[in-house]
Amino acid sequence: MSDTNWIDRGEYPFEPRHFEVSAGRLHYVDEGSGQPLVMIHGNPTWSFLYRHLIKRLRSEYRCIAVDHLGFGLSDKPRDWSYLPEDHAKNLAALIEGLGLKDITLVLQDWGGPIGLSYAVAHPENVGRIVLMNTWAWPVNRDLHFVAFSSFMGGPIGRMLIRRYNFFAQTILRQAFGDKSKLSDAAHEHYLHPLAIPEDRKGCLVFPKQIVASTPWLGRLWSNISALSGKPKLFVWGMKDIAFREKELKRWERAFPEARSIRLSTVGHFVQEEAPNELAEALLSFLKETAPA
Repeated sequence: MSDTNWIDRGEYPFEPRHFEVSAGRLHYVDEGSGQPLVMIHGNPTWSFLYRHLIKRLRSEYRCIAVDHLGFGLSDKPRDWSYLPEDHAKNLAALIEGLGLKDITLVLQDWGGPIGLSYAVAHPENVGRIVLMNTWAWPVNRDLHFVAFSSFMGGPIGRMLIRRYNFFAQTILRQAFGDKSKLSDAAHEHYLHPLAIPEDRKGCLVFPKQIVASTPWLGRLWSNISALSGKPKLFVWGMKDIAFREKELKRWERAFPEARSIRLSTVGHFVQEEAPNELAEALLSFLKETAPA
């Protein structure tokens, strides 16, 4: 996306950087220095989602936030798969290409399985994990997810996304616990990268893959024990209509040593609704788990 005049540089004052993968150019933010924090978004957002966290943490840490292909300022190739496992391959290429070591992963929504796919394949290079409202296991027997995936990933849902930008226009706002926390100006930053119907393929592929990627999610979850013992922080919006307390409890059962912070009035997008609480929790976690 060459025209970036629509971006509020007061809100998102970051130098654009790009990394070539086989299907196109990934845009990413790389601010600050120190231990690397790699922040991964989901659908239908981009690195703009992490702007508050980056501005708060870049004085002490190296903050990297990537835009998946099809999102934000990255390329939007018309003939690419947009499958989550292929996004994960791009992420692995970026981490390797930047030479990042001993990283802390900060993950939300589809960023969870995409980022954790890297973690279980390279546990020696992941020091800490922060999760917000996400999952990493098959949900093909959970009606909550099957119903959403079937509708939004089916013909009607795909038409609504392609024709009306429905995911960014409507579902994004509905996922807020307090909808007033999404300003019109911020909302426009999520709408604009998907303004052209032909650029929405990435957005419309993800919903079907909640169920269609069951084999990939199954392989991921079967290897999740590779991450046992690593410091983990869960920061959870308890008013999320997608990932509920049920999903948080599954994470807590898998990793009982992890610390959980429940935000009672917050929905799916913790980074937008509770940026200060998130930053304070993350800073405290990073300092307490820093190498001696």
